[in-house]
Amino acid sequence: MKSKELGDLAKKAKAASYTLAELSSTIKNRALCAMAEMLTCHSKEVLNENKRDLNANKGLAKALLDRLSLNPARIGLMADSLRQVASLNDPLGDPPLIKEWLRPNGLRIQKVRVPIGVVGIIYESRPNVTSDCIGLCLKSGNVSILRGGREAVNTNMAICKLLSKAARESGLPANAINFINTTEHRALAYLLSLSECIDLIIPRGGEGLIRFVQEHSKIPVIKHYKGICHIFVDEFANTEMAGNICFNAKVSRPGVCNAMESLLVHKGIAGSFLPGMLKRYRDAGVEIRGCPETLQIVKDISQRAMVRLPLAAAISQRAMPACRQGRVRLPLAAAINKAKEIDWHSEYLDLILSVKVVADIDQAVMHINHYGSHHSDAIITENYQNALKFTRQVDSACVYVNASTRFTDGYEFGLGSEIGISTDKIHARGPMALEELTTYKYIIFGTGQIRT
Repeated sequence: MKSKELGDLAKKAKAASYTLAELSSTIKNRALCAMAEMLTCHSKEVLNENKRDLNANKGLAKALLDRLSLNPARIGLMADSLRQVASLNDPLGDPPLIKEWLRPNGLRIQKVRVPIGVVGIIYESRPNVTSDCIGLCLKSGNVSILRGGREAVNTNMAICKLLSKAARESGLPANAINFINTTEHRALAYLLSLSECIDLIIPRGGEGLIRFVQEHSKIPVIKHYKGICHIFVDEFANTEMAGNICFNAKVSRPGVCNAMESLLVHKGIAGSFLPGMLKRYRDAGVEIRGCPETLQIVKDISQRAMVRLPLAAAISQRAMPACRQGRVRLPLAAAINKAKEIDWHSEYLDLILSVKVVADIDQAVMHINHYGSHHSDAIITENYQNALKFTRQVDSACVYVNASTRFTDGYEFGLGSEIGISTDKIHARGPMALEELTTYKYIIFGTGQIRT
C-alpha cells in the first residue's frame, strides 16, 4: 500500500467518523450482531487463512503460535464477544450527558460524551484482537484503522473483510472499518504521521513495536505495553491460597500479558513456602530463575527431590523440554537457574519465572515499581495494613489483594471486551473498554449573554 493510498484511506475514514458518530444504538447493535453471524457462518474461510499463517510461521515460539492459532471454539468466542458488546449500554448514552450545571449569569453548561473519532490500532499476533477492536470502536462510535502483524496478515484480512461486509449491509458507512494490508515499517511510519485524519493510536505488541510507535507517531498514543506482573507473598499470607494463586498466575496461560513473570516472597515465609511452590512449578515444567536466597533454599532441600533421570542428564538444559511434556521429573535443583539482572526486566510469555526473596514489604514495593511495567501486581496477605500499603504504593494500573493477576481483562472486570490494557496514566489506564474509547465536549446554552 503506497503513501497516497494510505492518505486517501485515512481521509475517507475521517469523513466516515462524522456519520458513524451520529448513528443510533439500534443501528450499531444490529451491525454488531450481523458481524457475529457473518463470522460464524464463514468460519471455514477464516480458518483456512489462519492455517496459511500458521504454516508460514512454524518457527515461532509455542506461546506465540498459541496466540496466533484459531479453531472453531475460538471463532465462536470472537462472535460471542461481538454479541456481548452489542448487549452493553452505549457509552455515548441517550442522551450522552455526563453532567449539567447552571452558572450565575444564566449559562447552562452540559458536559457530554462523544467518540474519539478515528482510532488506529497497531498490533501483533492475536487475530481475536481484530474483531474485539472493530466491535469496541463501532459501539463507541469510532472508525477503526487496523494494522496487524505480518504473522497473522491473512487471518486478519479475512476477518476484516467479513466484518466490514456485514457492517455495510447493516447501514454503516463504507469506511467505518479499515484494514491496512501491508506490514512494512515505512508504511507504518507514514500512517503515524497522519495527525489531521487519525485522532488516536493504540499499539499492542512487543517492546520493539511500542518503541517504534512512540518515536515516530505525530498522533497521541495510548500504549498497551508489556506485562511484567508480580505477586508478592507476604509473611502474613495464607500459604495454601498463595500457592494456588501463584500457580494459576504463571501456569494457566503463560503467553498472555496478565501472567505473572516475577514471584517475590517475604524472607520470613520463604523457607516454608518456596519448597512446595517450586516443586509444583517444576512438575508443571516451569523453569525457575532464582535469586541467591532462592538457590540456597533449593540447595537445602535438593536431597529430598525425586529423581527419574541420572543427575548429569537432568542438569542439562536439554532435559527441560522433556519435563515440560511431562515425560520426566527433574530434580528440583536442575529446574532452577541463577537469575541475572535482565530476568527482573523480562516479560517471558513462557513457562519461565523469576523468583526473589525480599526482606519486607518495602523492598517488594520498591522492586515492583523499579522493574515492573505498571500493568498488574498482587499481594497475598491476611494483614489489612500491609494490603492497604501495597495498594497505595504500587504504581500499577491494576493492583490485587489475594487474587490472581490473570483477572486483568475487560471481560473479567465486567466491562466487555477491551481494546488493550493501558499502562499509561493519561486518559485511560487498565482495561480500555467502551467508555475509555470516548472523550467529552462542552455544550453551552445561553440567552444572549456577552462577557464583560
